[in-house]
Amino acid sequence: MANALIDSNQVSVITGATSGIGRVAAEILAERGDTVVLVGRNPERGRIAVEQIRAETGNRRLSFIAADLARLSEVHRLATTIRERHSRLNVLINNAGALFPQRTETADGLEKTFALNHMAYFLLSNLLVEPLAQGGSARVINVASTAHQNALLDFNDLQLRHGYRGWTAYKRSKLANILFTREFSRRHHGKRIIAASLHPGFIASRFGDETGGLFQVMFGLAKRLFAESQAIGGERVASLAAGPLPITVGYYANNKLVSPSAAAQSDGDAARLWEISLELCHRWME
Repeated sequence: MANALIDSNQVSVITGATSGIGRVAAEILAERGDTVVLVGRNPERGRIAVEQIRAETGNRRLSFIAADLARLSEVHRLATTIRERHSRLNVLINNAGALFPQRTETADGLEKTFALNHMAYFLLSNLLVEPLAQGGSARVINVASTAHQNALLDFNDLQLRHGYRGWTAYKRSKLANILFTREFSRRHHGKRIIAASLHPGFIASRFGDETGGLFQVMFGLAKRLFAESQAIGGERVASLAAGPLPITVGYYANNKLVSPSAAAQSDGDAARLWEISLELCHRWME
């Protein structure tokens, strides 16, 4: 590890990087010699993650930025900090996400699942287009999920003000991830930025551990019986983000380019979601 470290001359940013597959992906990128920026909500977890990865890899080019990505002002502050520190980026991994059993709204008046799982991806990626374009063949990797299957966006109630269910909100947010990736690729074609989304697998992470009630019990049981390791999920993310093989725009599962649901292939819905998202965060788009 430390004695095999090389200077990859790559700069990588990972959200949700203090635990789970994000933490694993951060270590893999650090092992290959990247300058790695870890992003998470908890400063103490961030400090520990950076110290551990430094010790395990010998890579000193790691930093942590604390940000609550459910708040658009925090996403904007994060992007500003990254741009101030790095004139170019090679990899952006949008990984932070959660499932909330009860409907709550953020300070921006957005349903929290929609805000964290979709709007943070949308705003951060767009605010970092310039340094990504300077990176040359940069990659934006959006962690989605096979949970998007059978989900449909209701453009009359995108934020589930009526009939909120946590699992429904989560599924729709993962569909939004894939649609956003599709439209981001179309709009930024020609800037040498490849955008892709992926299902990292059903992973035994902390996801779902704080939802409470029957869902937490059943989800926890399913993880014990069927889930793959965090190491496997993190490797899939890191491989797509910075693997030696070229990738194309699209949706990946099990390290293969696959077709998402029909709803996730709608150019019309992708464009409509983009315009609505842009309107919701337009004041933060500079």
